[in-house]
Amino acid sequence: MYSANADKYYVGHTSDMERRLNEHNSNQTRYTSQTAKGWKVVYTEHFGSRSEAMKREREIKSKKSRKYIEVLIGGGAG
Repeated sequence: MYSANADKYYVGHTSDMERRLNEHNSNQTRYTSQTAKGWKVVYTEHFGSRSEAMKREREIKSKKSRKYIEVLIGGGAG
């Protein structure tokens, strides 16, 4: 997910993307803040199991790189 207001990306896994997006946009998560509003889905991957999804999430987060995320989503958030 990406918040243009905060210019931030969020990487996570979920079995219900719509619910998770709504949680972020209504500040119902510990990762959202008053400045990070207007989250939108900019990239998704689908996996056969939760463990596979968690492994991929850790891989993306281990890069600690905004550029890596932007390459995944095609070069930018807009």
